[in-house]
Amino acid sequence: MTNEKLPGINQFNLSGRAAIITGGSKGLGLAMAAGLASAGANVMLVNRNADEGAAAAEQLSIDFGIEAISFAADITDQAQTEAMVQAAMTAFGRIDILINSAGINIRGPIDEVTPDDFRQVMDVNINGTWLCCRAVTPIMKQAGGGKIINLASTLGLVGLANRTPYTASKGAVVQMTRGLGLELAPFNINVNAICPGPFLTEMNLSIAHTDEAKNFVVGATALGRWAELREIQGAAIFLASDAATYMVGSMLTVDGGWTAR
Repeated sequence: MTNEKLPGINQFNLSGRAAIITGGSKGLGLAMAAGLASAGANVMLVNRNADEGAAAAEQLSIDFGIEAISFAADITDQAQTEAMVQAAMTAFGRIDILINSAGINIRGPIDEVTPDDFRQVMDVNINGTWLCCRAVTPIMKQAGGGKIINLASTLGLVGLANRTPYTASKGAVVQMTRGLGLELAPFNINVNAICPGPFLTEMNLSIAHTDEAKNFVVGATALGRWAELREIQGAAIFLASDAATYMVGSMLTVDGGWTAR
């Protein structure tokens, strides 16, 4: 036992730090951006819809008294991800946190999902995540550290029928996170992932009241309900904070007990 004074709750203070959140104008991305803003971080919301992003950023500034800006970008385009990083550096002078929340899901039996559907999911969920990680890495290396949080999924850990594009892409994000976590740990950059279970986001509205959701999605959780958006915030704040400095390549599940079975 040492006499070291432990920091306690102050470890979760993000005041003065700057975060980029892709897919940040709605759904889980916006919920996580609000969580980081509530802990004091300045945030950049990245999405394709400039008006939607600007409105969301303005509301975060009003609600939490932090600096929130938006940037319109296609994360599957290398030049645009690099421009995103430069815009954040111009605005904040630093990038401490990246949350890769942008993603898509195309459902269906394998003989009905088209090869173009499959490629589109891979491009956004895998290539987009990788390009954003690549774009911030030099900045974080130069700064002596940082936090990268990828959005994987419980469906990157377990399977579900009629989801081959999504499960394949999120399984890749899991392995990308582990490999990059090992690669960047010597630079004091923590790379981890959140694996959400069934949150009732826009992506899931089409199946919300189906028998499939009742039996195999919400029904697969121990809590027997959809997650509320606020329930992703604690995981994001934790992984973005000093409380998670010993986390490397970890998958933090927020899934109501889905993967506990």
